[in-house]
Amino acid sequence: QVQLVESGGGLVQDGGSLRLSCATSGSIFSFSVVGWYRQAPGKQRELVATFPSTGSRIYADSVNGRFLVSRDIGKNTVYLQMNSLKPEDTAAYYCYARTGRVDYWGQGTQVTVSS
Repeated sequence: QVQLVESGGGLVQDGGSLRLSCATSGSIFSFSVVGWYRQAPGKQRELVATFPSTGSRIYADSVNGRFLVSRDIGKNTVYLQMNSLKPEDTAAYYCYARTGRVDYWGQGTQVTVSS
């Protein structure tokens, strides 16, 4: 059973930065895609960034140029570096991984950006 464990969320001021981490229980090479989604209160879960095993990284328009998704193969960890944070980035952030046709999700970590 694959497990994804997020960390790094918290409270930050408008314009600040945070780095989220997602530790995976399996090798990152076993996943066809890893990435991050987020869900704000009263809204649907939305894509933030994905890092496919082949091809280019994909970012939501709202975060492109401010966020960076990366991975450390040796540590089996996926990161989301978030810069120039805005109050509208406030949400629960979820790590995501896909292997075959099965999707895995972390438990989520809260990011709150104060104005």
